[in-house]
Order: sequence, then C-alpha cells, then structure tokens
Amino acid sequence: MSEIPINTYKNKSPFVGKITSVKRIVGPEATGETCDIVIEHGGKMPYWEGQSFGVIPPGTNPKNGKPNSVRLYSIASSRYGDDMTGNTATLCVRRATYWCPELGAEDPAKKGVCSNYLCDATPGTECKMTGPSGKVMLMPEDKPETDIIMVATGTGIAPYRSFWKRLFIEETPAGEAYKGLAWLFLGVANSDALLYDDELQGIKSKYPENFRLDYALSREATNKKGGKMYIQDKVEEYSDEIFDRLDKGGHIYFCGLKGMMPGIQDMLAEVCKEKGIDNEEWLKGLKKGGQWHVEVY
Repeated sequence: MSEIPINTYKNKSPFVGKITSVKRIVGPEATGETCDIVIEHGGKMPYWEGQSFGVIPPGTNPKNGKPNSVRLYSIASSRYGDDMTGNTATLCVRRATYWCPELGAEDPAKKGVCSNYLCDATPGTECKMTGPSGKVMLMPEDKPETDIIMVATGTGIAPYRSFWKRLFIEETPAGEAYKGLAWLFLGVANSDALLYDDELQGIKSKYPENFRLDYALSREATNKKGGKMYIQDKVEEYSDEIFDRLDKGGHIYFCGLKGMMPGIQDMLAEVCKEKGIDNEEWLKGLKKGGQWHVEVY
C-alpha cells in the first residue's frame, strides 16, 4: 500500500487540469441531470481506483467573500483513464439544483456551485484540482479471487466504474488475474436515470460467470411488501448469497448519498436476526477483515 498516491496536490497549490469533454449521460425522464466529465491531467495526478479528486470551482463564496472551497468527486475511470494513456480522469457529476416550493421552480441562487460549473464546462475549460484522496474504497489488490459486491445510489456508481473498467473492459494485468465475482447493485429512480448501462450490459453478456447486475428502480418497481423498490430491498432479495460470499472473504462497498445507509443497516440487522447472528459482531468481523467499505456524502 506504500506506493498509493495521496494528496499529490493540496488546496493551497492545486493542479490546473483541462476539461476535455462533458456529456449528459441520462435520458429525458431522468430525475436531474448527470454528466460524464473527462479531465486531462497529463499524467501528473496518478490515482488508484476508488480514490477521489477535489475540484475547486472558480469564484468566491458570497457568504464570506473567500474563494470557493474544494468539492470531492469519486473518480469514475481506472488509473489508465478512459483513453488508456494515464493522462485523464473521468468524473460522474449530478447537477445539484434546488426546487423552491414558493417559486414553484428551481431557485438559481441555491444551485450547487461546483456541479453546475462542471456540467456547464466546455472543452478547454481549466479546472483546479486537488488529491487524489481516500483509501476506504480501494480494491482488494492481493487476492484476485475476491468477490466484490458494490452497492450504489445514483452517482455513487462512480468508483465502481473504475473497478469494472479495469477488471472487464480494459486489457490490464488486474483484469487478466481476476477470478472472483463482481456484483453491482444500483438504485436510481427510473430507467432513464440509469448510468453507464451500455457498458454494464456488455460486461454482463461477455462475463456471465464473473459479473452480475441488479437494478433497484424506485419509481418503476415494487418490493415484496408492495412499496417502492429501494436499494436495500434489492440487496435483501439476495441476502443469503451475499452473506455467504462475505463469510468466504468477499468485500462489500457502499457509495452514494448518506441517506442510503440507515435503510441498508436496518435491513442487514433484520437479516442477521433471522439468521441468529449477532449483527454488531458480524459487522465488527467484516470491518476487522477490511471487507466493509463505505463512502457516503
């Protein structure tokens, strides 16, 4: 782990990268707008899958007159970048907007400063960056037979894309060595809000033994109790197999809005109870074994 790059660039002296492409990647009926943003770093900001970059948007904070502060985004490309040159990184960014009930419209004064800057950027736009940061979401490098269970809501899918690109799409030593099962659970509102579905369907058909994919579409599907199908409901459907894979050394990852975790924790506690397992001890065991990875925001 010693060679993992950490905070090569800090807030006081950020790296200036260049945005090379911005693409909307959701359909017309999606809840909100999500963009795939490629930034050129010229090989000066190497990173590992599961890490984040900071972006410092231009301008000042109207509340205190100071320069805008850094925002962290999980990197959605492998260490090689989507062009395999090692010179770019991809971010998956949802435009943050605020719906004002009084106006009956979006209030432009309250929109997310950094996400709108990135989603509105044009190729050639300079971008101040910090990082890379984070060790929580790294892949298990030493055991290529490890099952990797990835649970995401929305743009929480970003770090997992770095995993699946490296393991299944790009020709890499890690991909060649991988013998485990990578299993992605993604929760979004509807089919139009799915992210990178074309890549995922391609992997699923090419590597059926090593890759599984399950979607929780809250506005299109119902859970076993007849309510909306949220991410914890979809994971619960496979709880026996997931617990079994974790018992055998599998790793489980959670990424997305922090509101996803209470529902997941409650569901896991309920499953433990049904199995006669002490939930706290079970969780403690996973954390001790480095098998439990959570990054929520």
